[in-house]
Amino acid sequence: MDKRISVFRKEHFNSAHRLFHQDWDDKKNQEIFGKCSYPNYHGHNYELIVKLTGIPDPETGFVMDLKQLGDLIKSSVISKFDHKNLNLDTPYFKTVNPTAENICLVIYEILRPLIKPELDLQVRLYETERNFVEFPA
Repeated sequence: MDKRISVFRKEHFNSAHRLFHQDWDDKKNQEIFGKCSYPNYHGHNYELIVKLTGIPDPETGFVMDLKQLGDLIKSSVISKFDHKNLNLDTPYFKTVNPTAENICLVIYEILRPLIKPELDLQVRLYETERNFVEFPA
């Protein structure tokens, strides 16, 4: 079989963060980021969808075993982000503002080296039911 097909794995994590630019005063941060810049942080129940696209293995029929993909996401992403303050508890956002866009990019960068290079990887991250980001676009 030489037809490409996509498989998806959905996971969840809960994290707190604060959108804040350290070179701006509180007033400017409030103007740009609104209540997301409050100094005591706020949280989200994130929904993460990882999409892999490739040719199914002729022996297994899998693009990738979804159980293995789920385990990989849990060990390399969820364990690092779930019930954490992204600004304070993770190294990824010490100098990077933890916007949904940046969180999505970080997750992609974590997963890309762990996925076979012949598989296309796409990460979609829902911050709320109505707000989500995706990379690559």
